Formats: sequence, structure tokens, C-alpha cells
Amino acid sequence: MKLFKNLSAGQKKALLKLPAYISLLASTDLKMDEAEKMSAIKLAHTRSFSCEPLLADFYREADRNFEKNIVQLNKELPKEMEIREAEVQKEIRNLEKIVLKLGDDYTLAMQRSLKTFKEHVAKAHHSVIEDFILPITIPGLTD
Repeated sequence: MKLFKNLSAGQKKALLKLPAYISLLASTDLKMDEAEKMSAIKLAHTRSFSCEPLLADFYREADRNFEKNIVQLNKELPKEMEIREAEVQKEIRNLEKIVLKLGDDYTLAMQRSLKTFKEHVAKAHHSVIEDFILPITIPGLTD
């Protein structure tokens, strides 16, 4: 990935875990269940060929170890929810600093992409029946 040539190998490796951290943050109680995991894995793969062109190399690389990263992070992170959330948020803040090194255009594209990534994983348990019964969004009830 030529865009990442100014990053160290460690920074690049860490950055490729960002979608996994975002997925964990979006999951129920930060403990990824099977539906959320499968939704995140499927989306990571889809993003490897269907994303903003600027992010294509990133998602192709991230997809290679995405499932492994999810499993590893889920296993290694503290189990207590408050501590787990603090650790995930801390790591995301650290990774955001790396993203900022890649320039404004890349940073904006990454922020947009990861926001929709998080929203997608958070809706892993959403069903078509919900859309039929409650077709309009009611804050706190359907979002």
C-alpha cells in the first residue's frame, strides 16, 4: 500500500485492526456475538472490493486477517465491560492519530467509511420484520 509507505510496519499492522476495533465497539455490550461477528466479517470482505477507491488497498489488506483479528481482540480484551470499552476507545484514539498522518482526504474517507461500518455491525440483529412493523425510525426504540 503506497499510501502507507510513511508508516512503520507496526503502525500499518495496528491500523489494519481498526475495522475490528470498530466492530467490537458497535457490538452488544462490546461482546461480539455470532450474528455481529458474521455481519462484520461479511462487511469487511465486501468493503475489500466495494468502497471509496482511496480506501480500497486498506480494506483489501484488512480483510485478509479481519476474522483472526476479531477473534484475537475479543479474546485478549478485558472481560469487564467498562474496562473493555475504555481499552477499545483508547486503541481507536491511538489509531486515529495514525490515520491523521495519511492526510485530510484519507482521514475524511476513513471516518465516513468506519461510521457506516459501525452502524452496519450495530444493526446485525435488525430484521425486515422490524421495518414492516415499525417502518419509521423512533429514537431509542428502532435505532
